[in-house]
Amino acid sequence: MITSTRGAAKTPAVLVLEDGRVFRGRAYGAVGETFGEAVFSTGMTGYQETLTDPSYAHQIVVATAPQIGNTGWNDEDDESARIWVSGYVVRDPARIPSNWRSRRSLDDELVAQGVVGISGVDTRALTRHLRERGSMRSGIFAGETLPADAELIAKVQAQPQMKGASLYEEVATKETYVVPAVGEKKFTVAAVDLGIKGMTPHRMAERGIEVHVLPATATEEELFAVAPDGVFFSNGPGDPATAEGPVALMRAVLARRTPLFGICFGNQILGRALGFGTYKLKYGHRGINQPVQDRTTGKVEVTAHNHGFAVDAPLDKVSETPFGRAEVSHVCLNDQVVEGLQLLDQPAFSVQYHPEAAAGPHDAAYLFDRFVTLMEGQRA
Repeated sequence: MITSTRGAAKTPAVLVLEDGRVFRGRAYGAVGETFGEAVFSTGMTGYQETLTDPSYAHQIVVATAPQIGNTGWNDEDDESARIWVSGYVVRDPARIPSNWRSRRSLDDELVAQGVVGISGVDTRALTRHLRERGSMRSGIFAGETLPADAELIAKVQAQPQMKGASLYEEVATKETYVVPAVGEKKFTVAAVDLGIKGMTPHRMAERGIEVHVLPATATEEELFAVAPDGVFFSNGPGDPATAEGPVALMRAVLARRTPLFGICFGNQILGRALGFGTYKLKYGHRGINQPVQDRTTGKVEVTAHNHGFAVDAPLDKVSETPFGRAEVSHVCLNDQVVEGLQLLDQPAFSVQYHPEAAAGPHDAAYLFDRFVTLMEGQRA
């Protein structure tokens, strides 16, 4: 709930965690109260892309980089039509943004969109706490007078858990739209929007792909009505265990042996469609500096992540599935979490991270080329 549309640097604010830990600071952005799962992102830059990524819906994001806002806010880097995070936690907000593309400050944009934040927090201590205790429900409360801590903790503990949350329909497009190919059109792709980032269809369009972005509720008939050469399942928020509709649609695509590519939530959907389970990570992977190994080539990539759930698939063997043999193609080198799957008997693969490289890095851009290769092979 937003009780004011204008924050002030001297307005008191508190971040309250469900385990009773309280961090005090100053209002940053709108004044009021907000709730969400407290998570931390390790990116040194790219906060605009993070805040507008629909995968962060219902989360309060903690920036581990000590100073945020230096490059302000521009009109080019949004990954969707709005900020999706529930709240934002920073240590040292930049007083004056400086960048040739900047149009306004980050603080001004948070105020304009009604996003409650907090600054002046010891984000190092907060991140260590979340690493030790795990991501958890939280709330930011900003105002001249605040209730007692016990009352705020009770409010936080009354909020729903992220585990079991179905959020992808909330953030997905309600109407189909088309992103035209750049230059000569070579392929048509049907992209199922589960929380898609704007840069993803753009990266495909750069490769001569006309992308039809469909709602998360699209049926098999609606999807194949666009006569796709390939099908894409996007990133998105929430617990993949709730996504029965997308899993059923994924299985229909696999049954037709249509070339398929999924990222993030799409990777988890593929895992479930193949018969694997999913589970919630203790504190997840978020940021643009996560090391992943492509086990098919041995190459190590620095990659962009935003996920709190993962696929439970064996790392040490090829698995038999209803759609043929499958194996883990990518793995996180920090903790051995599954970061990619591929089928060996038909053209389908997925990764758990963000190859669209917004806000970077670009190590994984080849995955879009791999998708093109699958479609070329199917056409041949």
